[in-house]
Amino acid sequence: MPTTTTRRSNTDNPVGAVMVVGGGIAGMQASLDLADQGNQVYLVERSPSIGGVMAQLDKTFPTLDCSICILAPKMVEALRHPNITLLTYSELEESQQQPDGTFKVKVRRKARYVKEDICTGCALCTTVCPRRAPNEFEMGLSNRTAIYIPFPQAVPAVATIDPDICRRLTGRKCNACVRICERGALDFDQKDRFVDLDVNAII
Repeated sequence: MPTTTTRRSNTDNPVGAVMVVGGGIAGMQASLDLADQGNQVYLVERSPSIGGVMAQLDKTFPTLDCSICILAPKMVEALRHPNITLLTYSELEESQQQPDGTFKVKVRRKARYVKEDICTGCALCTTVCPRRAPNEFEMGLSNRTAIYIPFPQAVPAVATIDPDICRRLTGRKCNACVRICERGALDFDQKDRFVDLDVNAII
């Protein structure tokens, strides 16, 4: 097992690393179950937030329970679990199985143009952005701004800039979000970066 990703469980048996691709309800529950067993879990989600389709639903069938009431605690638990590393706004680029059965994987972490460790999710930037695009979370029935947080309970609560419609990133002058952000969380020099990981399994 790769020594760089090996931890020990409560039974003192070696436990390795697992990559879970997809941060919907199934991916989150799988990640939580694996993490509770002592595995180091890398939860990869291509959207800016975990939650998946369930976050877009009002009620669940057949009980008609509130979807976000069920989902939100699991989202927060996945964020805070010491054995789970969230890789949101990221995509699995490459995986190679090794002779010992483990995998070497490459993950693309797409540029948010916002510093994740500084942004507090206050959403003030979204109130001044002049650009609009169809809101994916609401299936295009409304518009969002070029800098946005997918939905109020998003995890992580970090803004993301759409480079295709942002005035500054398309070569025009605009500093509306920069001026209003008191924490200085905007970073237009960010680039996509790649993370190489060694894992024992991919699900």
